[in-house]
Amino acid sequence: MFDFTDPITTERLILRPFAERDEEDMLEFESRDDVARYLFNEPRDRADNARELAVRMTRTSLRKEKDDLVAAVELEGKVIGYVLLVWLSEEHRQGEFGYVLHPGFGGRGYATEAAVEMLRVGFERLGLHRIIGRCDPRNTGSARVMERLGMRKEAHFVESEIFKGEWGGELHYAMLASEWRAAHGTG
Repeated sequence: MFDFTDPITTERLILRPFAERDEEDMLEFESRDDVARYLFNEPRDRADNARELAVRMTRTSLRKEKDDLVAAVELEGKVIGYVLLVWLSEEHRQGEFGYVLHPGFGGRGYATEAAVEMLRVGFERLGLHRIIGRCDPRNTGSARVMERLGMRKEAHFVESEIFKGEWGGELHYAMLASEWRAAHGTG
């Protein structure tokens, strides 16, 4: 079980629960076509963004299977994206993580820095055995983040689903707790 009550501070970022004050920052990236391109949602308008923010503000605990935690990624007082962790299976100790970053802040390692902390929560706080990450094969930036994190590419599903009106594929990456410990000198 993990309750997200205290912010997580990295070298450059603060990961924390979303708050009402984040609405404008969130809209700035959530309304963009290039952000929504590889997500299941379309670019958000102001009303949809407000509804999504209200949901994210409740996603602060991992208490049981299927719960998800969503953390705002803050840089110098501005929310530039989010990271998330989903508890997929209690029995098999499986999770899935993801991240979305404002493209204006890409290429500086912020997504990797924030994603490391979601993996840390999953492996070290929740005791997961395995965490997966998925992305569209055309989203090369996301694939590179997972590779930098030390995740292994396990599958490339080609034209496996209709996604936004066209055939889309999916890359699957994974990391085991033993691989996390070896890479991060824990346990």
